[in-house]
Amino acid sequence: MADRFDFAVIGAGIVGLATATAISRRHPQASIVVLEAEERVGFHQSGHNSGVLHSGLYYTPGSLKARLCVEGRRRMVEFCEENGIAHDVTGKLVVALDRREAARLEKLHERAIANGLSGVRWLQAGEWHDIEPHIFGLAALHVPEAGVADFPAVVRRLAEKLPGEIRTSWRVVAIRRHEGRWHIGSESGVVVADRFVACAGLQADRVAELAGATPPVRIVPFRGEYFALGGRSEQLVRHLVYPVPDPRFPFLGVHFTRRIDGTVEVGPNAVPALGRHHYRGTAPNWAEFWETLRTPGFLRLALRYAPTGVAEIVRSRSARLYGRAAARLLPALDTADLAPAGAGVRAQAVSPDGRLVDDFSLLRQENALHVLNAPSPAATASLAIGDHIASLLDDA
Repeated sequence: MADRFDFAVIGAGIVGLATATAISRRHPQASIVVLEAEERVGFHQSGHNSGVLHSGLYYTPGSLKARLCVEGRRRMVEFCEENGIAHDVTGKLVVALDRREAARLEKLHERAIANGLSGVRWLQAGEWHDIEPHIFGLAALHVPEAGVADFPAVVRRLAEKLPGEIRTSWRVVAIRRHEGRWHIGSESGVVVADRFVACAGLQADRVAELAGATPPVRIVPFRGEYFALGGRSEQLVRHLVYPVPDPRFPFLGVHFTRRIDGTVEVGPNAVPALGRHHYRGTAPNWAEFWETLRTPGFLRLALRYAPTGVAEIVRSRSARLYGRAAARLLPALDTADLAPAGAGVRAQAVSPDGRLVDDFSLLRQENALHVLNAPSPAATASLAIGDHIASLLDDA
């Protein structure tokens, strides 16, 4: 006999667990189950990110992403404080190296004000010496709301507090609608749910197809590789330091993050992953890479960003080149102090025309909702995102 629930959530990452938590608040008497393919919660993106608490600086004022980030950061800080989870609102510098970047930085300053960030300061060269004395640049924004948090600990605490059931090592292999309910099957059994939401991350498009939907985007995995600073160079960065992002590209560029454990990471870069779970130390999945190459829109994507993509791939193979890029902000960096650190795989949604989808992508079915793309700052904004998804599910 299948186990029956009012709600099922596929995916026990930070967004899935935040969504299940929000559902439980909206429906306190409802039965909820969270289904996770891996042996523990937060195994993939939630456990392999930079740990940065984003401020909402970069996003279009009034957009859903901007609102969810600003609200979500505030709520995440409150959650960490209430639950004794390590976090530190350190602030960050966004640094312009030339006049062209300074012009883009001025636009970011305007966005910061429009998004309600308080205390953002414009600094000229030399005026940030007391914040980051070893960072070089022409001008910078100091954003006090940014910081770092132990997101894996957040995931574990959400799981502990959830008034529902979590089934790990429960990989979904079939989904069908029968007699008004959703039947979600794995090799170990079947769950029947009145409503379900899929927050499946790297498997989001595949889960949608299992449910008989046609996702308008496909997941292309990108690997973000980090280096760690050691030796004398480790003491050269105090908090968070970012370059001014180039609006032509979707990634923020190589930056410095002093994580919650005190280590300083440099990166990440962004290179195509050889499989959806292609972390450092894991073997490539050539079948999945071939699937990526055949993904509608991937060729257009590759051609559009060819020069940058090739540069990223070359730099990922050379600590010297990686260090040269980082030294533009930190001239005193000694490349010998760079050591390979972790890597994460980002579930990047790509449209058929080769466009990188930079906003939320949701797909509705009857009494079901698929989160096909929950882009950065998903970890920071997860509690607010969970509330938003839960409200949409009620309307599905």
